[in-house]
Amino acid sequence: MFTVPTLLGIGIVLVIFEIVGRVCLLFGRRPFEWSMAALQRSLLGVFAIAGTRYVVEGAEALEPGKGYVLVSNHQSLLDIPIFGGLLTRNFPKYVAKRELGRWIPSVSLNLTRGGNAVIDRDDRDQAIEAITRLGSEAEERGVAVVMFPEGTRSRDGALGRFRRLGTQTLFDAAPNLPIIPTAIDGSWRVASKKLLPIPFGSVVRVRFGPFLDRGDATAGELLKECHEWIAGTLDEWREDAAVPQSA
Repeated sequence: MFTVPTLLGIGIVLVIFEIVGRVCLLFGRRPFEWSMAALQRSLLGVFAIAGTRYVVEGAEALEPGKGYVLVSNHQSLLDIPIFGGLLTRNFPKYVAKRELGRWIPSVSLNLTRGGNAVIDRDDRDQAIEAITRLGSEAEERGVAVVMFPEGTRSRDGALGRFRRLGTQTLFDAAPNLPIIPTAIDGSWRVASKKLLPIPFGSVVRVRFGPFLDRGDATAGELLKECHEWIAGTLDEWREDAAVPQSA
């Protein structure tokens, strides 16, 4: 009942912002980034047709107009508009596989023209170069970078192993950006059947964690700290959900 109008809304938004984004590109990067922020905010709104709700914690600690490295688990493609729609004035950038940079209205445009790192997973040197450029530009311009160290989406919400190389490259390329572990849960349910159908009334939880003290910690130690914090947050949420509510 709600799947068709939601999918129709997604398609309309993607086509509209493909046009809007290309027009904004004529006026420079920042107008384009504002158009892509509006795109991602609009996509979050479209999912409200299917009753999707967002419970967000800790976003108030992130200052608009400042750069951060957000290390997050990854459950679905909805995660990208979640970050972009919540942190509109931080203009989040992403590391994405090359295939997403082709033929998807608005999405491919944003990835290829918006200062993201579009990588070839089979070309290690190209990936490192793209992530290094992303990190240095993000630090210079004061924008956020979202890193999904699992490298792929979780189909059932389970937290996977974190891969080190890409995240370490990003940490090294942006040594002055604060690192913030971030947990997302529930977005996997929205896309669990490839949006056919879209379940009604899904709740997506997002929690921005504490700023990590880099100090003398290695990239591996920082990544482990992020993994442990995310795992603990997911466990907490699921334990809470399992406890019967008193009348």
